[in-house]
Amino acid sequence: MSGTEWYHEFVDDGYTPPEDALLALFSFRPDADTSTEEALGRIASESSVGTWTTLAQMPDRILDMKAMAYRWSDELAWVSYPIELWEPGNLPQLLSGVAGNIFGMKAVDRLRLLDVHIPPALLESFPGPRQGIPGIRERLGIPDRALTASVPKPKLGWSAQEHGELAYETWVGGIDLVKDDENLTSQAFNRFEERVTELTRQRELAEAETGETKSALINVTAETNEAIRRAEILADQGWEYAMVDVVTTGFAGLQTLREAFEDLGLAIHAHRAMHAMFTKDETHGMAMPCLAKLLRLVGVDQLHTGTIIGKLVSPEAEVLASNDTLREAKVSAREGLLDQDWGDHKPAFPVSSGGLHTGIVPDILDTFGHDCVIQLGGGVHGHPDGTRAGARALRRVIDGHLAGEDLDTMAQEDPAVAQALEKWGREHPK
Repeated sequence: MSGTEWYHEFVDDGYTPPEDALLALFSFRPDADTSTEEALGRIASESSVGTWTTLAQMPDRILDMKAMAYRWSDELAWVSYPIELWEPGNLPQLLSGVAGNIFGMKAVDRLRLLDVHIPPALLESFPGPRQGIPGIRERLGIPDRALTASVPKPKLGWSAQEHGELAYETWVGGIDLVKDDENLTSQAFNRFEERVTELTRQRELAEAETGETKSALINVTAETNEAIRRAEILADQGWEYAMVDVVTTGFAGLQTLREAFEDLGLAIHAHRAMHAMFTKDETHGMAMPCLAKLLRLVGVDQLHTGTIIGKLVSPEAEVLASNDTLREAKVSAREGLLDQDWGDHKPAFPVSSGGLHTGIVPDILDTFGHDCVIQLGGGVHGHPDGTRAGARALRRVIDGHLAGEDLDTMAQEDPAVAQALEKWGREHPK
C-alpha cells in the first residue's frame, strides 16, 4: 500500500465470495470526478475495514476482513463481506455497515441498497416471525382466503367509544381485523386504554353475532418500555396482535419488542410509516424489498408492502419482490434481488393498503394471491350505505374471488357490491 489511495484493493472481478459471506447489492452513481472502480472501492472500503488513506500498520488478519466488490456494471455493484464483520443478532450493527457512512461519501453521488443476502450462520441469530402466516391463520380460523382489515376513517379524531362503534359495524359486516392508523396512539381524544377496553367489549358482541373470530391491530408505538406496557394490556385482554410503526420505532426497539411479544403471545403487525423517506427515490436510499427482508429477519408477522394500483407509490417489481421476500421459503436471484434461503424462518403476510376499494380488490388478489391481508379504509367507510355495507361488500368480493366468481356476478347478487361499484367503479386511484 502506498500513498493516500488504496481503494483498488477492495475491487476484484476475479474474487469468489465464500459461502458464509454476507452479500449486498447496490445501485450507484459515482461523482463526476470519480471513476467507477474508485467508487466501488470506496463503497467496499468504507463499509468494512478501510479508511481514506494507507496506514502505518495493517495486520494480515485485518486485511482478510476486507469487503470486496466482486461484480459490477455501469449502475450495479455486488459486494461480499466476511462473516467476521458482523455481530450475531445485531441488526443496527449490520445496517451501520452496509447502510452507514457509505451513503454520505462525496465520491458517490447516488447510492441505493437493493438487497442483502443473509448467510445461514447470521440468519439463525435472528428469530423471524413468531407466528407467521400459518400461526395467524390457525388463531383466526381462516385456512385459505385473504384476511380483511379496515381502518376507521378519518384516521384521527374519533373518541374511544366512537372508534369501538365503528369497529363493531366493520366486524359484523364481515371484516376480520380493525386497524389503528399509524399516527393514532394515545391522544387526549382517544386514550389507548379506553380504546382497548371499548374494542374488547365490541369484539365480544361482534363475535357472538357473527360466530367468527374478530381481532384488531392496535397501535402500541411509543418509547420502547411504554410500548411493552401497552402490549401487556393487549395480552391481558386476549388480543392476538400488537401494531408497531416499525421504521419510526427503529430496529433496536423493534428487536426488543419482538422478544417481549414472544412472551406475551402477540403477533406483530408492521406499519411502515416513514419508509418512503428512503425507499421512494429509486436512485438512492434503500429498496422496499430489502426493508421487507430485514423486518422478516427481526420477526414481524405482517407488513404493508404496497398495492401497485393504489394511491401510494409502489412500483410493481418492488411490491412483488417484497411479497416474495416475506412469503417464500427460498427466493431466487433476479433483477434487484439476491437469492435467500430462509431456512426455518416462518413466512409473513404482505398487506395491501392505501387507496383501495371494492372494484379493484380482484385485481389485487390476482396479483398478490390469497396469502395476504387486504385493507380498505375509505373504501369501506365511504360506502354509500355506510360502514357495515362497505365491510360486507369487501368480504363478499374476497369470498367470491376465492370461489372463482366474477365481479359482475357478485354485484348482481349483492346490493352492497353493486353500490360500491356504482360509486367507485373499477378505477385505480391516484
